[in-house]
Amino acid sequence: MATEILMPALSPTMEEGTLAKWLVKEGDTVSAGDLLAEIETDKATMEFEAVEEGVVGKILVAEGTEGVKVNTPIAVMLDEGESAADISSAPAKAEAPAAKQAEATPQAQAAAKPAPVAPKTGDGDRIFASPLARRIAADKGIDLAGITGSGPHGRIVKADVEGAKAGAAPVASAAEAPASKAATPAPAAAPSGPSSDAVVAMYQGRAYEEVKLDGMRKTIAARLTEAKQTVPHFYLRREIRLDALMKFRADLNKQLEPRGVKLSVNDFIIKACALALQAVPDANAVWAGDKVLRLKPSDVAVAVAIEGGLFTPVLKDAEMKSLSALSAEMKDLAKRARDRKLAPQEYQGGTFAISNLGMFGIENFDAVINPPHGAILAVGAGLKKPVVGKDGELTVATVMSVTLSVDHRVIDGALGAELLTKIVENLENPMVMLA
Repeated sequence: MATEILMPALSPTMEEGTLAKWLVKEGDTVSAGDLLAEIETDKATMEFEAVEEGVVGKILVAEGTEGVKVNTPIAVMLDEGESAADISSAPAKAEAPAAKQAEATPQAQAAAKPAPVAPKTGDGDRIFASPLARRIAADKGIDLAGITGSGPHGRIVKADVEGAKAGAAPVASAAEAPASKAATPAPAAAPSGPSSDAVVAMYQGRAYEEVKLDGMRKTIAARLTEAKQTVPHFYLRREIRLDALMKFRADLNKQLEPRGVKLSVNDFIIKACALALQAVPDANAVWAGDKVLRLKPSDVAVAVAIEGGLFTPVLKDAEMKSLSALSAEMKDLAKRARDRKLAPQEYQGGTFAISNLGMFGIENFDAVINPPHGAILAVGAGLKKPVVGKDGELTVATVMSVTLSVDHRVIDGALGAELLTKIVENLENPMVMLA
């Protein structure tokens, strides 16, 4: 039976993508795990694998096509013995949008989700399963009539029979999981300000260039609008004296030079924040809708600017890693972020983020929290400033301004102040970070 290959959702925020490149052509035979295509999501270019074996019967979406909605058929896969002529009998996709399901006919509603597979009977009913799934079932002595398929249109695939036992109860498909446990997509940001047409009308007769929004820019706009509208931000500010850190960093880099390691100030900031989260564990938390999750490890995200947007790759277990290990990992993540080669698990998660604009000469700024994080540290440039010394004398020191943006639902003022104090102590006394 010909089977549709659907545009996959390769990240939680993906609603549409660009089919950048086909890695197969019509007539090619593929196995489970073979690469089919490269797909550009709102964050990265990712490879899409086949979930079962078959022959590529027809490519429905040409490479380079933008704005392909998730779950749109992009190709048709044929089983053994089928030909391109069988494609006309492939199942038709359900066209009723989710918002109109209540108005859909019973037939359309049934087509919108995988239906349980009916057992084979004498009146011509058949079980739809891939050849590989049939072979595995035969080897294990499993009756396919007792299995519900999780593939397109209720088709039984390899994953459905691999964990099943002979005579076992029907295996529930992912589509039949309880609704309460289904992943809830982030709400779309409510539109604000004048409409697109109204703005364009304001600039009639003026020279301008219209810049099309790509998937990343749309996602950034929606998430940051949502964050500012729904997250109750408050801000804590401190100045940090960096002279001890700069001297300590210079000494370390001199010793690490034979190993080709050069630590940046940002590496120390990451370590300082990771250790501060361990010292103030109640602040190592995220907002989870109706609860707060307090994490044990310090998973610190760091904003990386790329052309057209930014990534926040996450350094996991940062409190356990040496400065040189953090430096190497950060360089690797930043490079792959700029190449849009990060996997979703590398930029999702974390409890805390760092946004450093000091290298651009920015003295101070307020960063927007990236939900569900509890806080984000905005880091400014280290500048020579006159300061009053411990003995009351006027002197010059290298001072860096930081601002901690805090989600008040997760962290209260005193707790946020305690966290920021620990960060400052770590950076002003860098030797303690190696203890």
